[in-house]
Amino acid sequence: MSVSEDQLKTWTAPSSDAEQEKQDRTERMIREAIDAHPGFDGYRSLFSVYAKGSYANNTNVKFDSDVDIVVECSDVEYWRNADRDNPGYSGGTPYQGVWTPEKLRTEIGAALRSKFPGFVSEGSTAFEVNASSSRVNADVVPSFTFKLYYSSGNYARGTKVFKKDGTSVENYPNQQLENGRSKNSNTNFAYKKAVRILKRLENTLVEKKLAEPVPSFVLECLIYNCPDEFFTRGSWRAVMRACLAEIFNHTLKPEADNDRWLESNGIKYLFHLNQKWTLPQIHKFADAAWDYMEFD
Repeated sequence: MSVSEDQLKTWTAPSSDAEQEKQDRTERMIREAIDAHPGFDGYRSLFSVYAKGSYANNTNVKFDSDVDIVVECSDVEYWRNADRDNPGYSGGTPYQGVWTPEKLRTEIGAALRSKFPGFVSEGSTAFEVNASSSRVNADVVPSFTFKLYYSSGNYARGTKVFKKDGTSVENYPNQQLENGRSKNSNTNFAYKKAVRILKRLENTLVEKKLAEPVPSFVLECLIYNCPDEFFTRGSWRAVMRACLAEIFNHTLKPEADNDRWLESNGIKYLFHLNQKWTLPQIHKFADAAWDYMEFD
């Protein structure tokens, strides 16, 4: 048996207290950088700084301990209709303010470089603040408020992120957070533990060159799509057997239109042409994980 029940129990644990302290310090220092930057003077009430992803959701593990921090500008709101044929919103007055994607990126970059000289690099989407002895790596994401309108007129609030090449992506970090809390409660707090198991299993497979890396966010989404009843099995091996079988079977062939998995935000499809991951890639990972666990 490659992974015992006792090992799986160990893998359910969150980051260590020392690692958590570094993560908290990283978030606090990034917030301080934004608060101190004069480029935001006169607009501070229009900005919010908060964590998203594994750190915020408490599903991170030691080897995936980076923190993702959103800097959200609400002075301008982007939007679209979920159903173009049945719009729920027809638009408002065009924005005339100063906060363009370029300016937001410029000011956030300046704030971070002032606070962390020599530790900041700029990627296509986020700024990376490199780790030190007292901090973990952080991705700081320049974001705008975004609303996805439904035909009823109701909307889902998220963020819109512009990349350096002008393309953009919509994220829903608050929905991911709330859905994770709900599923964790519905599964007697087993959901997040199972996510940590899968992340540590993936780390092990990659370290042993038995599988290609899978993004931490995707691993969380895979467990999110497993039925709640799986998490009430009598052992962690039984839980992971059920989850890996579900992932393996679902990714065996193209998804049916009426059976598509969603990201853990409950809004976006997990698999589509614009994602960096594919069904065959995840299927191959699930196969490797199953074999490593020595399930029959």
